[in-house]
Amino acid sequence: MTGSEEAVASASLDRSDEPHRRWVADAVRRIEADTQRSADTHLLRFPLPRLTPAPDEPGIELYLKDESTHPTGSLKHRLARSLFLYALCNGWLGPDSTVVEASSGSTAVSEAYFARLIGLPFIAVMPARTSPRKCALIESHGGRCHLVTEPAAIYAEARRLADETGGHYLDQFTHAERATDWRGNNNIAESIFTQLRLEPHPVPEWIVIGAGTGGTSATIGRYVRYRGYPTRVCVPDPEGSAFYPAWVAGDPTVTAPGSRIEGIGRPQVEPSFVGQAIDRMVQVPDAASVATMREVESVLGRRVGPSTGTNLWAAFSLVAELARAGRTGSVVTLLCDGGERYADTYYDDGWVAAQGWDLAGPARTVRDFLTSGVWPAG
Repeated sequence: MTGSEEAVASASLDRSDEPHRRWVADAVRRIEADTQRSADTHLLRFPLPRLTPAPDEPGIELYLKDESTHPTGSLKHRLARSLFLYALCNGWLGPDSTVVEASSGSTAVSEAYFARLIGLPFIAVMPARTSPRKCALIESHGGRCHLVTEPAAIYAEARRLADETGGHYLDQFTHAERATDWRGNNNIAESIFTQLRLEPHPVPEWIVIGAGTGGTSATIGRYVRYRGYPTRVCVPDPEGSAFYPAWVAGDPTVTAPGSRIEGIGRPQVEPSFVGQAIDRMVQVPDAASVATMREVESVLGRRVGPSTGTNLWAAFSLVAELARAGRTGSVVTLLCDGGERYADTYYDDGWVAAQGWDLAGPARTVRDFLTSGVWPAG
C-alpha cells in the first residue's frame, strides 16, 4: 500500500464529527424524553346497541384508539416522531438543517412540533385548500406554510425547497412504512393489543384504519402476521383516492383526482402503501364520511375529524356483518384527530353544501345503526 493509499484508507475509517454526533445524540434524547412525558393514548369503548340475543354472552365490542390525545392532537404525532428519529439516526439531519415536508396538514403540525423541539426551522409544503386552522397550528409550533395550488405538485416543490435551503425533505410518503418498527417497540399495533388484554375479546376480528401515507396500515398488517394473530386489516378509502382502485386492480400505477377527506387518500399510490398487508379495502363516499363524523358527536360527546368518520363508517359495517353472521368479537378503529380543526370546513353547513355533499341519507343510516344495529347489507 502506497503512502497516499494508506492516507485514504485511514481517512475512510474515521469520519466522525464529534460536535455533530453530540448534537444528534442530544436531539434524539429530546425526542425520547418528550415520548416519556406523554402517556400512551386511550382505547375507548364505543357504545353500541346490543347485537347478540343472549344477555349473558359477550357481545360485539367496538373500540376507538384515541390518537387526538397526543401533544399535537393527531395520529400523525407517532409518524412525525418516527420520521425525525429515522432521519437523525441515518445522518440526514444536522444542527444547520432546514426540515421540509409535503403534507396535507396534520403530519406537518406534528413535524413542526418536533423541529422546534430540536431547534430546526421547518417548512410545510401543502395544498392551498388545507384547513386554515391546520395552517395556524403549524405556525403556532414555529413552522412556515408554503401553499401550492395543485395538490400533486407538493412532492416536487418540497424537494426543490430542500435543495434550495440545503435542507432535508423528510418525505413521509416514502419513509412512513420503514421509519416505524413494525415488530413492536410500543408501536400503535402493540399498544392496541396490550390495551385489549383484559377485554372480553382481546384479539380483535378487525382493525380499521384509513391510509394517508399507508404507514399505519403497513405497521398493523405486518404486526398481526408477525405475532400470528388472526386479526384482519380493513382500509377504508375515500372517493377520489387512488389507493382503492389500485388495490382492486393490483396496479400501483393507477392515479385518481385526489381525496377531499383531509388526512387520508392520495391521487397516486405512495411508496409506503403496502397493499399485500391489507385484507380488505372499502370505498367510502365523502358524504358518508362527513355525515358519520357529525352523527357520532352525540354519542361521544365530542367532535372528531373527517378521517375518523371514514373509519367509523367502515367499522359500523363490519360490526353489522359480524352480527348478521351470528358471531361476536371486537373491532378496533382509530380516532385520528379532533373535530375542532374542522369547524370552518366539515362542520360548517355552508362549506359542506358548497362541496355538493348531501348528508341526509348517510346520516340516517348512521342514526339507524346507533339505535338498532341495523346496517344496509352488501
